[in-house]
Amino acid sequence: MTDRLFNVLSVLALSLLAFLGGAWVVLAERFPADWLRDAHLAGRALLQQRSGASDPYASDLWREARSARRGVTVSDPARMQPGYTLYTSGHTQGALLIDADGTVVHEWKLPYEQIWDAQSSSVRKPVAGTHIYFRKAVLYPNGDLLAVYDGVGDTPHGYGLVKMDRESRVIWTYLQNAHHDVDVAPDGRIFTLTHEIVDEAFEPRLHLKPPRIDDFVVELSAEGRELRKIPLLQAHDGTPYLRLLDRSPWYLGRSGDYLHTNTIDYIDAGIARHFDFAREGQLLLSMRETGAIAVLDPDRGKLVWAMRGSWVGQHDPDMLDNGHILLFDNNGHFGTHGQSRVIEVDPKDERIVWSYAGSADAPLDSRIRSAQQRLANGNTLITESDGGRLLEVTQQGEIVWEYVNPVRGGEGERLIPVVSWGQRIDAAGLETAFRGHLEQQRNRRIRS
Repeated sequence: MTDRLFNVLSVLALSLLAFLGGAWVVLAERFPADWLRDAHLAGRALLQQRSGASDPYASDLWREARSARRGVTVSDPARMQPGYTLYTSGHTQGALLIDADGTVVHEWKLPYEQIWDAQSSSVRKPVAGTHIYFRKAVLYPNGDLLAVYDGVGDTPHGYGLVKMDRESRVIWTYLQNAHHDVDVAPDGRIFTLTHEIVDEAFEPRLHLKPPRIDDFVVELSAEGRELRKIPLLQAHDGTPYLRLLDRSPWYLGRSGDYLHTNTIDYIDAGIARHFDFAREGQLLLSMRETGAIAVLDPDRGKLVWAMRGSWVGQHDPDMLDNGHILLFDNNGHFGTHGQSRVIEVDPKDERIVWSYAGSADAPLDSRIRSAQQRLANGNTLITESDGGRLLEVTQQGEIVWEYVNPVRGGEGERLIPVVSWGQRIDAAGLETAFRGHLEQQRNRRIRS
């Protein structure tokens, strides 16, 4: 008995010494601290991925439905902006185009397993199809679609960019870790965001420790060929905006995702003339973790303008032709209802000139994702991702159109898939053949 007790105490003592030694190594950043930290981060990422891999309803693609309402719940044709609405949903690897009545007039659907290629893809082992969706989609006038694939729960989560025709047949693929957003320049060039795990120190700011998930701006030809790739962390270096990196929250060391860039918009000549800090061909970016929106000059590979404001965890800033910037402020509303708002900001003095945060009966509340679009009639189309809905509001804050994702899932169908992205499409901007196809589809669905 004495020998057994001695052995147990010896093991406990050695374990304590090993723990204290490991703690000292990590805190003092002595060898093999980097190995231990990398192993810890990898283990956490693997555990997080496996914990939700078998249940899509446990992922952030599904939320608790806030009501039993489905489809179009508000419609005021006299005050709405005419057109179709394109949206992407967490329940499908696809995009849907609906009319003002909520009738689906066209759907694109292309599972990732049909385009994934082990030789050309950065994704070595994709998550289940139930965890893959279109993060954003861009519609071409002839019905072609450009889609960003995301794999929820994976690291990195960007799964690539695909252009497909209106029948969902692949035109080309760019299977690097493209994520979040994509935009098309007037000449057909494509700009997107990619990320990758980097294991090198960033000398200007050593507290951004590797391994990191670094973001890059990528320019593609209209045919999907990579033309150039710009590292965004390095785009801060040598500019006054390097100091933005000092605001990276401490907890990001656990994930290494210090920027989390979520928006890229091409600045064309029509928009550039309304802003004294932007030029045609530059790019508007949003970096969630530093709370910054910024302009990147791709020719110089540097940020040339940036600002922070009263927003928290923002998405989808848009430059307007009145010289203001419109964005979805996910977590910056501290009123009596909801935590989100859409705000229009004058960048000259950072003054909020317009905002919409919903009401006590219908608050705006989406912790992540979400978007907005200023329409030609002055209304604003809002994508409230966590609420699974799209709404069009007037300048006075009145809802003139609302669409709630009709899909439900989970036990008792109490869950609703997120609406990741929504955009109003002007029918006049579509080619005649595709516009006629949509009318035929609409009439066929109404008859059936």
